[in-house]
Amino acid sequence: MAWTRLYDEAEPQRINRWLAQSGVCSRREAEGLIARGLVSIDGARVDDPGRKIERGQTLALADLDTAFSVVLNKPVGVVSAQPEGSQVPAVRLLTKSALVGSSPLIPDRDTRLAPLGRLDMDSRGLLILSDDGVLAKAVIGPASLLDKEYRVRVEGEITPRALGLLRHGLSLDGRTLKPAEVEREVDQQLRFVLREGRNRQIRRMCELVGLEVVDLLRVRIGPLRLGDLPEGRWRVLSIEERAALVGAAPASEVEPQTNPGAPRG
Repeated sequence: MAWTRLYDEAEPQRINRWLAQSGVCSRREAEGLIARGLVSIDGARVDDPGRKIERGQTLALADLDTAFSVVLNKPVGVVSAQPEGSQVPAVRLLTKSALVGSSPLIPDRDTRLAPLGRLDMDSRGLLILSDDGVLAKAVIGPASLLDKEYRVRVEGEITPRALGLLRHGLSLDGRTLKPAEVEREVDQQLRFVLREGRNRQIRRMCELVGLEVVDLLRVRIGPLRLGDLPEGRWRVLSIEERAALVGAAPASEVEPQTNPGAPRG
């Protein structure tokens, strides 16, 4: 899939720097695309990795989608990755009949897509599956600033003290948790916004204050929202959504990650 954009900034800028700032790819990836002859300005191929683009010129990237990323509304009972026994991994839900919109490929049993921020089997909602190392660094890298939003239904008494501790004051595995946004919405439903991803973090946090999670739905990862994607259905992550996710990461986080499924979200 080709990507094109008009450069409208006042000062000329190196192509690799502009693409990195735009969240399209890292500087190293941009240099690789140039070396492969996949970058053009106003229809002319760019061969110089130091080339600058000027105001009014249009840059095009051919065959940008060497990586494949999808958005899935994961249902309960499906594991994000690494199934055991008869468990169903999320990648098996990526069928033609479950696709919303179009896709350049339909994953099969040989497709390897890692979850970028896992959801446990008892949780549901927004899940990104990808083989894109740059995107993985932006979403789940150790310095990622992307927050994640959840709707959580609980049983137990939601007291002001419990809410205060959930926001800040709890520890897991001997480490103090980062401050979280936790608000009571309606009845027994809470809204969580986290900036870290410990294993089963929300469930364990709630247990520490006497609450039991009975439903956990992830609705947002950084600028990416679940929206109206039906449960059990999937769609391809757009170039613009990828750019927004990568663009929200620190500059040090846009180099490729070799094992995108390793950290938990």
